[in-house]
Amino acid sequence: MSTDTIARDGPTDRSRDLSQPLDRLGPDETLKAGSDQLRGTISAGLEAELTAAVPGDDIKLMKFHGLYQQDDRDLRDERRRQRLEPAYRFMARVRLPGGVLSSSQWLKLDELGRAYASETLRLTTRQTFQLHRVHKKDLRAVIQGLHDVLLDTKAACGDDSRGVMASINPELSALHAEVYALAKQASEHAIPKTGAYREIWYGEERTLTDGPEEPLYGKTYMPRKFKIGFVIPPVNDIDVYAQDLGFIAIIEGRELKGFNIAIGGGMGRTDQAPKTYPRLASVIGFVPKDKVIATCDAVMMVQRDYGDRVDRGRARFKYTIDDKGLDFIKAEIEARLGFPLEPARPYDFTSNGDVIGWQRGEDGREHFTLFVENGRVSNFADIALLDGLRAIAQTHKGNFRVTPNQNLVIADIEPEDRPAIEALLLEYRLASLNKGSGLRLNSMACVAFPTCGLAMAESERYLPKLVEKIDAILAGHGLAQEPITIRMTGCPNGCARPYIAEIGLTGRAPGKYNLYLGGGFHGQRLNKMVLENVGEQAILELLGKVIEHFASERLPNERFGDFAIRVGHAAEVTEGRFFND
Repeated sequence: MSTDTIARDGPTDRSRDLSQPLDRLGPDETLKAGSDQLRGTISAGLEAELTAAVPGDDIKLMKFHGLYQQDDRDLRDERRRQRLEPAYRFMARVRLPGGVLSSSQWLKLDELGRAYASETLRLTTRQTFQLHRVHKKDLRAVIQGLHDVLLDTKAACGDDSRGVMASINPELSALHAEVYALAKQASEHAIPKTGAYREIWYGEERTLTDGPEEPLYGKTYMPRKFKIGFVIPPVNDIDVYAQDLGFIAIIEGRELKGFNIAIGGGMGRTDQAPKTYPRLASVIGFVPKDKVIATCDAVMMVQRDYGDRVDRGRARFKYTIDDKGLDFIKAEIEARLGFPLEPARPYDFTSNGDVIGWQRGEDGREHFTLFVENGRVSNFADIALLDGLRAIAQTHKGNFRVTPNQNLVIADIEPEDRPAIEALLLEYRLASLNKGSGLRLNSMACVAFPTCGLAMAESERYLPKLVEKIDAILAGHGLAQEPITIRMTGCPNGCARPYIAEIGLTGRAPGKYNLYLGGGFHGQRLNKMVLENVGEQAILELLGKVIEHFASERLPNERFGDFAIRVGHAAEVTEGRFFND
């Protein structure tokens, strides 16, 4: 086979990386190159009646359409014994830049969740919605239903620009609106331009294009997923240092001047693979606000051209930066921009959590932030959360905002409309959800079992129980309302950004986790593993020691993560051992 460089149709005036010959491409790269711009044979697979799955490799292409094929892992062993195929279902992830949606859009999501997704909605850590357990036969109905209210699932997954995040700060009404508009513009600009989505899901006819169908992405798209986020200091709610490309708003007075640019963040790692690791983004300079889209293009082009397309485990932008060098990558970005980045400007973060409850914006409108534990919106035994939010959406004249912490803001409430919203919050007992401990209100978990195929341990279903036990320890030391970030994932991929949390847990096997301590309260520092592959008893014993020490020897206003680093509780480990014992 040829050893020429990978064919990419995107424009760039820079020479491409020639280190990756075609005969060494990974299978995912070959699949993308031969997919006819993400069409593959998806349409035929949807019509295959003898299986609930989509056959072959098309399930990988469907990720670019915002869809994951999964199966119910609670039923997997029993179905295997009965010689039945797994209980295949699909997860559909909505593209929702900045997490903002209207009441009519909420009502449509509620309708689709009740009809096709086991009467539940899932708020994600990237400010959007997931619909779980959707049957293959219902996928078109779901996607066309979203289309009815101007929503879609394009590029919510896959090797492309994922959903673009933006800070949620109800008090900064004008700034939020300006930054949200830029985030939405970046999202629309960076999604794939292929007609595959419209043809497969809306039934449109294919139309020919004069030039390349994908002027930015080419035929092989990005080497791996690429995440973009916009943040407004002093609240780092989007965890900007976990983004491939982060825009940190620089404000003078009340005016947005531009953004500091941070590149190369990423949480994913693989256990027992030291060449993989979480990385915080590096701040490389400042651009005026009218250069946002040009910066998106320039940074994505560099990763497109230099990212590893042979070893998929090293294909994220963070590894490209570390392999090539930050100075080299910055120079390549500036060359594509056509101008040098200005020096980064001062900024400060003080937290990355949400202000729970009522706030008033500078425009006089009211906003209510509702704690939604692990993002799950359903009708529970004690609280009909799904019904309550539907009732509010039927009345509410403003918007909703999904926060990066899996919570929900009922936003833009006119003062005269607040009593009606308060009455519904009281009727459905929703406000009681905000009465959790400081630990619970700063907790996040990924979905994990039973639907995620990558999960090795429980997360969403287990973290609330673990938090209750840690809360008992905290209460015993007078720390019941101490805000401490705790995040759990069912595998090391880091979807809930556990490696930034003050307490982080990642699944290794059923009932077994790695425990991390010492992350920064506002997302500015990675934590360190302190226990490896241990169960609940070992986790609680260690946390009990650290919490007792924290209660007696913390400095004034010292955060839990800062304390763990300062006194040496966050140290390197060996299997199942804590060095400071």
